[in-house]
Amino acid sequence: MGSNFAYKNTRDLEFILEEWLPIEDIFACEKYSAYTKDEIKPLLNTARKMAKEALEPAYEDADKNPAKLVDGKVIVPPSYQALWDMIQANGWGNSNADPDPEAVTLPETLYSACREMFQAANCDFQMYFSLSSKVTDIIARFGSERTKKIFLPNLLTGKWSGGMGLSEPGAGSDVGDLLTRAYPTDDPDIYKLKGQKIFISCAGHPLTENNIIMCLARVEGALPGTPGVSLFMLPEIWVNEDGTMEPNDFEVTSVEHKMGLHGQPTCALSYGDNDGCRGWRVGIDPLQNGGRGDGMKIIFNLVNSSRLGNGLWSTALSANATYNARDYAAERVQGYNSKGERVRIIEHADIRRKLLNGKAIAEAGRALVYKGNYFVDISKHHADPEVRKAAADNLAILVPLAKAYCTDEVWNVAADAIQVYGGYGYSEEYPVAHIARDCKITSILEGTNYIQSWDLISRKMTMGKGVPFQKALDEIAAFIENNQSSQVFAREFAIMDEAYKAYRGIVEKVKEWQTDLEKNQDTLSFYACKILTATAQLFAGRLLLDQALLAAKKAKENGQDHYDYNYYNGKVVATRYYVKNIVPAIISTASMIVSSDSTEVDFDNAIFDY
Repeated sequence: MGSNFAYKNTRDLEFILEEWLPIEDIFACEKYSAYTKDEIKPLLNTARKMAKEALEPAYEDADKNPAKLVDGKVIVPPSYQALWDMIQANGWGNSNADPDPEAVTLPETLYSACREMFQAANCDFQMYFSLSSKVTDIIARFGSERTKKIFLPNLLTGKWSGGMGLSEPGAGSDVGDLLTRAYPTDDPDIYKLKGQKIFISCAGHPLTENNIIMCLARVEGALPGTPGVSLFMLPEIWVNEDGTMEPNDFEVTSVEHKMGLHGQPTCALSYGDNDGCRGWRVGIDPLQNGGRGDGMKIIFNLVNSSRLGNGLWSTALSANATYNARDYAAERVQGYNSKGERVRIIEHADIRRKLLNGKAIAEAGRALVYKGNYFVDISKHHADPEVRKAAADNLAILVPLAKAYCTDEVWNVAADAIQVYGGYGYSEEYPVAHIARDCKITSILEGTNYIQSWDLISRKMTMGKGVPFQKALDEIAAFIENNQSSQVFAREFAIMDEAYKAYRGIVEKVKEWQTDLEKNQDTLSFYACKILTATAQLFAGRLLLDQALLAAKKAKENGQDHYDYNYYNGKVVATRYYVKNIVPAIISTASMIVSSDSTEVDFDNAIFDY
């Protein structure tokens, strides 16, 4: 019982895609004009079937037969080869990555709904083809015609795969400290590489003929720090332009023993120990550009999709943990009700609170993530450049919220799910222990959540002289004002109004601190994560109320005897819970921040010695 994909249906995903989001805006884009709403439900059902029948069994196999290094070779769970081949044969491996403008690919919004179920069923296997999509995207957008010809065909078919080589022993989040070096050769596009990397997901695996690692390195003679970093395409097996292949002085030196994600190898790598490792430069030649590379600039083109992907991943695990806890609570008989009757534990108020909290958090995460992915599609493909720009601005604001808030909350949701099971939840035979182990990495990957909070404060609140962020706040204010007369949600909109006004106090305090950053940076940094959480709660409350207005209207129209009544009523109840129990935290956070003094930062670290 250690693995259980517990999505009974795709109803909430259907609501988001067919009823809530203006999906017609995406289908009106020339790139996606082949799609209609009629295709959404069959697509979701196909993805759910594959998640249940193929990905879920392999998830349990991965935990029992984890990835490891044996005699210098990476070994992965036995079921993964057949699963990889099946994923590729059915077109899911790079379903939205084909750079051919004529190719029919899935909109990011639809693909994400399928990926949510894949991640819920087997999040560590999903990383294999997610990383391949990222590498494919980089080559398609920034590679030379030579490299596109060599690498894209095999990446798109899944014959080859891809990974990212960013972190080093002395350079984690601070990438500018990296020590990996690149040395020019007689070919201006090819460099010799020498260095080490750590925490590299899905490297050295045997599922494909070759694996292409995107490696950050500094060209000898380039500027120090982040400005001098360049990006290189490093095949684990070197590929000549005539298609022949040969060793590339690449070695996996260890596979990490991780808390979770046991099915995917997280590796330490060594390049060029024998001076024979070669890689293709992606982007500009730094020695022809005043020593400046564009490696980080290229990597940051993936930031939105990667960070939204983390939000999606953690949302999938929040939902799956809650669904598993729900199913267990609906069967487990223990305790008595007020009439002295034996009851299932789902009848106990505290269990109901935990399940409702998990449902509300999962649906808040979906609201943030899918709204973000809607903006991804519109910002890339809408015909009107002004609409694309507005979508890109809104996306930029939502990304740190979706990434950090969802990945912080999944840890708490998993803990509640374990608590619902009681002692069984702490046992590996039950799925929620597995989910807890796998979910924690999401708050660390793609930039720790403190980095997300600083991105929000220092970049997203101030971009465009603060105009886009102010527009987003004005839209929330207008939404609250326009719905304050709602008879169904009068109390909820009153709470949102109070929270919005309190949040304005946070914004003003941030502006005040930013006027003298040298003096206030420690204080601003101390509160940064709390500021992001409050921002996410405000935006999520607004989005959930938008959904609840629609759900309440449909519930009333359909009546209580309708088969969909309980679904719509569930949306209403979850939103009421979120607004009444979670959104008020914004008010207490604002009070804390606005009245803050220097106590929180003016202390000696020696206090931690006791």
